[in-house]
Amino acid sequence: MNTETVRSLTDTFEGHAQKTEGGVEYWLARDLQHLLGYAEWRNFTMVISKAKTACEVSGHAISDHFVDVNKMVDLGSGGQREIDDVMLTRYACYLIAQNGDPKKPEIAFAQTYFAIQTRRAELIEQRMLESERVSARKKLTATEKELSKVIYEQTGGNENFALIRSKGDQALFDKTTQQMKAQWKVPDNRPLADFAPTIILKAKDFAAEITIFNAREHQMRTEDAISQEHITNNSAVRKTLLQRGIRPEALPAAEDVKKVERRLASDKKKSLKDPDCL
Repeated sequence: MNTETVRSLTDTFEGHAQKTEGGVEYWLARDLQHLLGYAEWRNFTMVISKAKTACEVSGHAISDHFVDVNKMVDLGSGGQREIDDVMLTRYACYLIAQNGDPKKPEIAFAQTYFAIQTRRAELIEQRMLESERVSARKKLTATEKELSKVIYEQTGGNENFALIRSKGDQALFDKTTQQMKAQWKVPDNRPLADFAPTIILKAKDFAAEITIFNAREHQMRTEDAISQEHITNNSAVRKTLLQRGIRPEALPAAEDVKKVERRLASDKKKSLKDPDCL
């Protein structure tokens, strides 16, 4: 298949066959039928049936990706007739391509095309999750800096901030900071939070924010009072997580957030030089 044909098929898939409704992209099976080289609708419905089975087996709801619809088509006599059709998501198109006749050049193209597009979407989702985690870590750093400031302003010293934070960890994880660092294999010179999953970063941040608010609201003047407040708040957050089926100390460590941050920065530089690399 030459470059011109590939470009033509790509343009047809994205520029002509693809439709959008309410911000959601979709394809119609009747259009896809001809794009994939199937002359008979009856034969193509067999491929759709196999794709639906593959969808169900993969753990996705068929109704989320295959929606039966009816549409009116013009007849040669000038009248119209209602015919069956199916609205398809990009994932549904991918499954149809995977279950089509690989001897058809259109199917061979579509298998590669939708596999790449699906993988691209997965990479974008992964990158968004990584970016969210980096942001959560930065937010926690800022909140803990603010907490340290509050301790200093209201008690005249913040030498025991690390101890207060570790007591918060004990209340959140039901384990000491050192025990969690050993469990997550965190280097001694690195903060535990750098290896915490996003949900834990947000949990720690929420508890710290409450501590800041109450320390100011109730004019807590001793480190002991602020420390007890921080323990209480982390215990409350832990209780909420447990009620929702999340046991903080049972979660696996996440990738070093510094590595994730460097990778995102590197990818951003590459995208600025060559947008197609993404």
